[in-house]
Amino acid sequence: MPETGPPPGLVIRRQEPERLERAHGLDLRLLHPWGELTTPFHGAWCVLRPGDLTDTHQHTERELFICISGRGEVRTADTSHPIAAGDLVLLPADTDHAVANPHDTDFAYYAIWWQA
Repeated sequence: MPETGPPPGLVIRRQEPERLERAHGLDLRLLHPWGELTTPFHGAWCVLRPGDLTDTHQHTERELFICISGRGEVRTADTSHPIAAGDLVLLPADTDHAVANPHDTDFAYYAIWWQA
């Protein structure tokens, strides 16, 4: 089947790994909102390189991680929770958390957050 442009209304946003920016202890790119697309949430493509640890933080929004590839850990309070590609993580609002990659390959996830 020959490749053609998307039909009206269909929007495809590519990952573009060369456009990741280093911030908060990981490589990321904010993907929502963009252009005329309005959604009730924000989102970012996140990549932790081997040995990366994000800044511990909390916020008033709820947050969902969709684990895409590799393995990592979600750290809350004094506990570490292993996560891997295919897992979903739902964090309640106002929860101190960080994400770590103690492994030897990249860990990628998509983070979505919205007001609780």
